[in-house]
Amino acid sequence: MSRIDHGPPGARMSPAAGRLQLVRPAREHLRSYLGALETGWSPDNLRPEVAAEQIAAIGQDAEAFLASFDDPEAKGPPIGLPDGTTVPRLPSFRRWMWEGGEFCGSIGARWQPGTAALPPHVFGHIGYAVVPWRRREGLATRALALMLEEVRPLGLLHVELTCDADNEASIRVIRANGGEPCGQFDRAAGHGGGVELRWRIPF
Repeated sequence: MSRIDHGPPGARMSPAAGRLQLVRPAREHLRSYLGALETGWSPDNLRPEVAAEQIAAIGQDAEAFLASFDDPEAKGPPIGLPDGTTVPRLPSFRRWMWEGGEFCGSIGARWQPGTAALPPHVFGHIGYAVVPWRRREGLATRALALMLEEVRPLGLLHVELTCDADNEASIRVIRANGGEPCGQFDRAAGHGGGVELRWRIPF
């Protein structure tokens, strides 16, 4: 799911100059990422508790934590769903938005090999989250464009993204990258409820 909530700015209100890059999570980026987590920002828009979980994981084994973000062969453990069940992990990778020497957001992709279809519990191929103090700068739009180029070699005919029906910011991001509406659905209560819009970006 993709969401950009325009919350209050954090301490770092003025963005440093630089060109946005998508970087593979690595030790040299970890301090800045950890700083974002310590403000309470979560890379999972539906689960704010992920911030505390990841802080603990970094403290336990930082190298294993970083390695977990790159899993194109789905070797990681099963995924737990809100209803308590578990499902197999999909191939995936995650990149961190990096500009001006600091972490400013996270974007990830997941897919099923050989098909553009996704399991019912997966809302979309790509999801992203920008830290509050770097919103309204166009970072999500640029990051999505860069991520589409990384996903293109997978051979999918298209990717799907979802966002809340009232999330005008994410709607603009997706449209700017060629997204076309392809339906809507009611999100389960375990995922926060509400109406979710589905978008498709063809390759």
